[in-house]
Amino acid sequence: MREQLSIVIPVLNEAAGIVESLATLVPWRAAGVEIIVADGGSGDATAQLATPYADRIVHTPRGRARQMNAGALVARGEVLLFLHADTRLPTSAIAHLETALDGGAQWGRFDVLISGRHPMLRVIAALINLRSRLSGIATGDQAIFVRRRAFDEVGGFADYPLMEDIALSDALRKRWKPACLKAKVTTSGRRWEHHGVWRTILLMWALRSAYRLGASPTLLARHYR
Repeated sequence: MREQLSIVIPVLNEAAGIVESLATLVPWRAAGVEIIVADGGSGDATAQLATPYADRIVHTPRGRARQMNAGALVARGEVLLFLHADTRLPTSAIAHLETALDGGAQWGRFDVLISGRHPMLRVIAALINLRSRLSGIATGDQAIFVRRRAFDEVGGFADYPLMEDIALSDALRKRWKPACLKAKVTTSGRRWEHHGVWRTILLMWALRSAYRLGASPTLLARHYR
């Protein structure tokens, strides 16, 4: 990357998979990308296991928005990329990022592919990508990236327990059009399969609709859990 890139990964009790997740970023780190793990008070060995694979481990109160903001605060990068622990970047990600940033993009996201056995997961991913492209709204599973200046200008993530990605997208898209990259990140379908694909679809639709109608993110987070 011609500009310094920092990847911020919020984690909570991810000991079972954190090494596998961070190992995929070893070539990125070797190429000069900064890796920051923001731990929200894990009760397991997540932070210890992550230490050899990260440039910084940040300890902060639980809450994905708080964790990502804390990671961004200490990041050296001019470009920030927020990555969920169960999401994998494509090998071509840096090239796509450079193209978007060189073209003037202030922020954006990748298309997503949901891994899993259920045949509906590919359909769901396609619909998420289409909705995102039409609405200008990005979800955390799509690996949101943003120039630090733009991130700071909108005040970072709102301190919400849920919908923090939607709130950030709303703030950013009022100023800049997002870069919708066709390269796909792969995210785990475990949540969908564990709770039931159709049940999860209906739940997410209901939560987003309620948020748009003014429901409290704190109340919505209780229903989500």
